[in-house]
Amino acid sequence: MNQQIAQPGAHPARWRVLGLLGVAQLMLILDVTVVAIALPHIETELGLTREALTWTVSAYTLTFGGLMLLGGRISDLVGAKRVMLTGLLLFTAASLVTGLAESAAMLVGGRIAQGVGAALLSPSALSLVVALFDGEERNKALGVWSALGGGGAALGVLVGGLLTAGPGWSWVFYVNVPIGLVIAVVLAALVPRLPTWGTERSRLDVLGAILVTASTASLIYALIAAGERGWLTSFTGWLVLAAAVGYVLFVVWQRRARSPLMDVRLLARRPVAAGAFLILMATALMIAVFFLGTFYFQQAQGYGALHTGLLFLPVAVATMLGANLTGRVIGRWGGRAPAVAGLAVAALGLAAPAVSMHPAVVVVGVSVAAAGTGALFVVASATALGQVAPHEAGIASGIVSTFHEFGASLGAAVVSSVAAASLAGTTLSGFAGGFTVAAVAAGAGVVVAALVTPGRLRQGDPIPSTPN
Repeated sequence: MNQQIAQPGAHPARWRVLGLLGVAQLMLILDVTVVAIALPHIETELGLTREALTWTVSAYTLTFGGLMLLGGRISDLVGAKRVMLTGLLLFTAASLVTGLAESAAMLVGGRIAQGVGAALLSPSALSLVVALFDGEERNKALGVWSALGGGGAALGVLVGGLLTAGPGWSWVFYVNVPIGLVIAVVLAALVPRLPTWGTERSRLDVLGAILVTASTASLIYALIAAGERGWLTSFTGWLVLAAAVGYVLFVVWQRRARSPLMDVRLLARRPVAAGAFLILMATALMIAVFFLGTFYFQQAQGYGALHTGLLFLPVAVATMLGANLTGRVIGRWGGRAPAVAGLAVAALGLAAPAVSMHPAVVVVGVSVAAAGTGALFVVASATALGQVAPHEAGIASGIVSTFHEFGASLGAAVVSSVAAASLAGTTLSGFAGGFTVAAVAAGAGVVVAALVTPGRLRQGDPIPSTPN
């Protein structure tokens, strides 16, 4: 093995690679929120039913989250570079198809294909980041990665407003095409060939992939459906039960399979479990803010798409600042202090619009909260991935990305249920209730984060290979 592979952090183009991978990840995150602001225009032009409109959003999240672990495992066996490029090209092609859609079937089909590409791209790209950087540089790189990902969701609302008010909703998807093609060409030349971790006897665990994908899809769909059908309905309950049974069967199978999809003990490690919890909280709070904010500004205040998008600009800036600051200090402080501080700041910011629904208070409050969630994104990634062995980078990245999508679905489902009265009428009580629930959840998260997030790791601490 040559020196470049043995010490991938020394690769001279690693920061340029990080920037390009970050832009690719930014496209995936943008597509979660950029569509939301364009939905009224898509509904009018294509004549979509309410069900089709819902699936325009949920089909992407469902496929993205459901296939994430499979994408991470394929990355470990086949090679992160190859899987990353395949996912990027598939996502780019699917974006073109979605933009050209003239029917609900074509639109939703394109969104599903985008989700498949994203499930391949996201964990493999994050795996490359983990492989190319080491030590303190890895913390800084994960800080940049998290700032782009967290800020990207807020930028999605702004970009969606600009494109929808300008050339039209189709450009929400078309914009991915030239960017995706250019990034694919440059990354193909820059990214080094890193070792794969499969052997001649390694096989892709098809049954494990089916079990975990079906279970994840069932759970995400339950969270999505709960926002419309209710949390205590038999439909939601059966979906959750099916997911629980599927996960139990998955764990049992992983202990018996010759080439398991993942070592289930990985999720039992404290750093990985803490990272999964923090990324879920960060994404749930972030999506709750965007969901409540976009509907409040457009529906209750009567603002247009562009106006609403511009109001979310300080939210994007605050997210990136929070992530950048945390990336600079986490190496010295460890993860526990920034995690607790991030959740406390988020709770404080979300409490402001819960008390007063004045537009200026809402903007300031959600911007403060965004700084806290930006910090959480960095702590989650650095905690879960900072100490994993190279052969586990792909699947660990898949776990983190899966909980990212769990959080998105959970946040949207909960606040849509709480804010149902405001979404259907003119009262602001539902919006205030949604912000209250989010603030309380962030406050409770402070306690959990203080208990489960590891403190500062000492230099030279070994990479754990068993649960601790």
